[in-house]
Amino acid sequence: MSARVRRGAADEGSMAVEIVVLVPVLVLLLMLVVAFGRHVSAEGQTQAAAREAVRAASLARNAPDAQLAAQQAVDSTVPDTLTCEPVILDGAFVAGGTITTTVVCRVSYENLGAIGLRGSATLTATSSAPLDRFRSTGAAP
Repeated sequence: MSARVRRGAADEGSMAVEIVVLVPVLVLLLMLVVAFGRHVSAEGQTQAAAREAVRAASLARNAPDAQLAAQQAVDSTVPDTLTCEPVILDGAFVAGGTITTTVVCRVSYENLGAIGLRGSATLTATSSAPLDRFRSTGAAP
């Protein structure tokens, strides 16, 4: 003999209600994960751009060429999902000196408005590098 378990009338349709309640919550949670991932990825890309900019600038022979090389490095490194301001190059551009680049980029959250994230976030990355002390710097004679 097998005993049959009968459901009561109160249980019918409860699964549909649970799904209707849980799906929007899960979608919002997924969108938060996407927003966090976008921010972390953009932060890493901004830091990588600052490292590439200071490396390119440290190989230049004078300050104007270093500024141009740093900007070109950022332009070629940063993806289209970020908008960056011009690179800031600081430091003494002399043999044995240290130069620093600062890269400021913005990541957009435009398509994540459903979870309350609007606008963009500003990310700043700084990187420093020494100039070779045995290499001539400055204008060519």
